[in-house]
Amino acid sequence: MGSAGTVAEFVQRQWGDHRPGLRHEDTVLSHHQVAAGAAARAALLVDLLPAGSEPHLGVLLDNTPEFPMWLSAAALAGAAVAGINPTRRGAELARDIMHTDCRVLVTERAHLPLLDGLDLPGVRVLVTDTDAYAELLAGYAGAEPGEAVLGEVRSATRMLLYFTSGSTGAPKAAICTQGRLAAAGQSLVDHFGVRRDDVHYVCMPMFHGNAVIADWAPALAGGASVALRRRFSASGFLDDVRAYGATYFTYVGRAVQYLLATPERPDDRDHPLRLGFGTEAGAVDAARFRERFGVRLVEGYGSSEGGAAIQRTPDTPAGAIGRASARDDLAVVDPETGEERAAAVFDEGGRLVNGAEAIGELVNRGRTPFEGYWRNAEADAARVRGGWYWTGDLFFRDPDGFLYFAGRTDDRLRVDSENLAAAMIENILARWGDAAAVAVYAVPDPVAGDQVMAALALREGAAFDPAAFAAFLAAQPDLGTKMAPRFVRIVPAMPVTATNKVHRVALRREGFRCTDPVWWNGVGGGGYGPLGDEELAGLLAEYEAHGRTALLSSVSPHGPKGMGGAPRRTRNSNPSGERGRTR
Repeated sequence: MGSAGTVAEFVQRQWGDHRPGLRHEDTVLSHHQVAAGAAARAALLVDLLPAGSEPHLGVLLDNTPEFPMWLSAAALAGAAVAGINPTRRGAELARDIMHTDCRVLVTERAHLPLLDGLDLPGVRVLVTDTDAYAELLAGYAGAEPGEAVLGEVRSATRMLLYFTSGSTGAPKAAICTQGRLAAAGQSLVDHFGVRRDDVHYVCMPMFHGNAVIADWAPALAGGASVALRRRFSASGFLDDVRAYGATYFTYVGRAVQYLLATPERPDDRDHPLRLGFGTEAGAVDAARFRERFGVRLVEGYGSSEGGAAIQRTPDTPAGAIGRASARDDLAVVDPETGEERAAAVFDEGGRLVNGAEAIGELVNRGRTPFEGYWRNAEADAARVRGGWYWTGDLFFRDPDGFLYFAGRTDDRLRVDSENLAAAMIENILARWGDAAAVAVYAVPDPVAGDQVMAALALREGAAFDPAAFAAFLAAQPDLGTKMAPRFVRIVPAMPVTATNKVHRVALRREGFRCTDPVWWNGVGGGGYGPLGDEELAGLLAEYEAHGRTALLSSVSPHGPKGMGGAPRRTRNSNPSGERGRTR
């Protein structure tokens, strides 16, 4: 199947193809039915959008068939879809819709309460699971792809306005054109050998770029079918894979850890799945996943912005993402000076030994496909500086040019004047057999800089053993002298964002003053003891003595009460991690 310059061309190819194209629960639609549904929605959209308005629509849906059909409809009409995050609330939700100039908002009855009381002037709301919506669409049932357009559909036509998943400040809407999305889909088809009889399982939320760019787009480009899960479920994952015959899936954040935390079954390898593609699984959990489920996980690198690409080749070492693509000039530089960092040095066990000199921010010094943020010149200028695209991600590079992910620049820690990357410490802590999920983040030091804090979600049936944990740390040859966590928080489930990424802002905000059990190694000798009321009072006095109390940004609503005595697990334990807590 040849390449296409636009997503619209991929959608048009589905016309007349009566193979199964879209599966969701008991619904099965052919490729032709999907294209016909997209054509009807495109014609409706053309009629609904006011003359002179931006060709944008918001989609506030779970992963139901309406979501990919509206993506296809937007492609045919020459419109752009803004994926609206259903975990946003109130003024923030209204801001996302209005900021992206959406004059049509597609939603479902389950999300209507989110819109109550919001000021959305000029926005037409379509509720997909109603008789009124069905009757409205019925008038366009005879439409064919390409008949209804808002203007000439070209590769430069806006296709996506996908909000970045940053946890602080107002989200930025990254622009993705039809040409870039079509090229991304075709690239994955070529790289992974996507076949027409493949089934791509979409369990990550479609309002986020990962599910659309890395899962839906290559299925569309390769003529494969798509199977949808309304929301990610670790316990339902394998049942879905078997029921749909899924061969490929994508993941982000902690999804892989949640799957590994489910009880093992004798038939864990009895399924058609052959590949998972995503980010942040980590080498340890990727190996565990392959050993248990027999599925290879390929760690990729990319974002909705698309400013830098790393290609995986057959000779990519374990733990590496790959090398720079031919069109990119990637470098790992000091975020402050722009000077290139030293090449990575590994010990005999393959562990990085010069992280302080090797880790830096990944930049693209060549031509970048970054297409900007919608109406945000300040964010554009921060992303592209001095002619370089600054990714905001930490990497290190080995002498052969292979690149290794080391976390976000926001996740850097400075301990005793030494710069550390949270992801590097997380990779080490993930080796601990009792850990189901790990997050490392900075808390202020009482005197200067940061201290290391770790949140641990334990495997089912495990209890935190402070002596065993300390012994584990002492046995890790690549755990630098500044890397050992000063504080360890035992969480019933890792708090996550709507895209299954660790909610680090919530963890940092609560710090060591939280209702979960916290252990610390302030007792001397490298061991861990409970952080109770007495210990906490002494610690806070140390912050006050050095004038740094204000850096402890906020206090849990429950304050330090109830933290005395031995740490205890909270009642809302959820070892599978299917639903993370956020505050």
